[in-house]
Amino acid sequence: MNPDILKERQNATLDVEKLVNILDGGSERTKRRREIETLVLNDPAFKEEDPNFLSRSERYDQAVRKSAQMILKLREYGIADPNEIQFYKSCVHPGRPEPLDLHLGMFLPTLLNQATPEQMDHFFMPAWNLEIIGTYAQTEMGHGTHLRGLETTATYDPATQEFVLNSPTVSSIKWWPGGLGKTSNHAIVLAQLYTLGNCHGLHAFIVPIRDMDTHEPLPGVVVGDIGPKFGFSEVDNGFLKLENVRIPRDNMLMKYAKVDPDGTYAKPPSSKLTYGTMVFIRSLIVGESGRALAKSCIIAIRYSVVRHQSEIRPGEPEPQILDYQTQQYKLFPLLATAYAFTFVGQYMNQTYHRITGDISQGDFSELPELHALSAGLKAFSTWTANAGIEVCRMACGGHGYSRSSALPDIYVEFTPTCTYEGENTVMMLQTARYLVKSYRQAKAGQQLSGIVSYLNEAVRVQLQPVSARPAVVNISDLSSLVEIYNCVLPFWSS
Repeated sequence: MNPDILKERQNATLDVEKLVNILDGGSERTKRRREIETLVLNDPAFKEEDPNFLSRSERYDQAVRKSAQMILKLREYGIADPNEIQFYKSCVHPGRPEPLDLHLGMFLPTLLNQATPEQMDHFFMPAWNLEIIGTYAQTEMGHGTHLRGLETTATYDPATQEFVLNSPTVSSIKWWPGGLGKTSNHAIVLAQLYTLGNCHGLHAFIVPIRDMDTHEPLPGVVVGDIGPKFGFSEVDNGFLKLENVRIPRDNMLMKYAKVDPDGTYAKPPSSKLTYGTMVFIRSLIVGESGRALAKSCIIAIRYSVVRHQSEIRPGEPEPQILDYQTQQYKLFPLLATAYAFTFVGQYMNQTYHRITGDISQGDFSELPELHALSAGLKAFSTWTANAGIEVCRMACGGHGYSRSSALPDIYVEFTPTCTYEGENTVMMLQTARYLVKSYRQAKAGQQLSGIVSYLNEAVRVQLQPVSARPAVVNISDLSSLVEIYNCVLPFWSS
């Protein structure tokens, strides 16, 4: 143990184990997490070559091998809890994406949330057993965040009771889905639904893309890898062009929207239900922002403890760079932010599951709130964490530029979160639009609930004469600070 780190830990005034339990959600979860961590770290099946010295193809091959072993081990140990699966996965692929990310994180959740019971019977267990390996094909060459602009078409043919899928333009080619380039044999494709001559907007379709025996592309399917990226070397992000690809009517996910055999269309209770998987990933990204920033802070702060620099007085030892106020000013606020994002990530996860539970019972009242909350938090947390990771890297001087520090890889693997699942500027604008609408409703006398209920009081205070408002605020009192945030409103027009 480095003596500088040992000294800092001995001087700590907080109960580290208690804090760990809080972060894990209880002592039992901490115990279970450590058990899983030990299982992975002591398993020779997960030993790997240093990826820093491997080519992109070698990194992908190594990741595929480890992912296959991971699935076998999960079955062997009987690990089925989603949280435990996620932690096991994060231990197998520490801080790095892997080829099954979209299968586990988007394909399976989409089936759970949008498939009928019959479709679950047909598709889910084969997907769970990795007979079907899926991806989620939404983004196209020409459109990403503007989902209504997606051009892929799915036209219903009543004569054969099939959907005919096409990529009519170069800009309609699906572009970026992870696992599409080499790994997947199925894709959930978002396409504009046409039936009986009418367009009904985006809907989700399960499309086989590769032969289940040979893994060769099926007729009418043009698919492949998009090539090297800024990071994500372990993931085969791909492209997909569909040329008159026919799938059965039952391959349209019909838990909410439906197309009858004769082509009659029944719309869903809300058009936003099609985007449920994207909202799910946005919810996860908030917590991931906390984890990525926390890892960066840990590296930078430990480095600042062991690194000594600059002789302040001739002949005296060089001080730890953590003792410099400028270093503390860089790193300590980021550490606090990492904790904040960790806790708000837990809140976002709980909120998502609560609201989606209500949706499954037919209550769609909080769906707009879920969209606004996930969009705004996703944008704010990823922008802040992305900038913070770079501050941590530079706080390590030249050593932070080495990939051996792990900071360059943390940065390149995290930075896409600012643009995938919704470009951040657009996400902020969507949340702003929801807030403006809510403010106008409150100002018109409507009582708001949920995350915007504070606007009820804010409008009441705003309508008071200036002389009636409190003149002094105690900035050391958290409740006073919350009250200020509640009352500080932009100059929105009504």
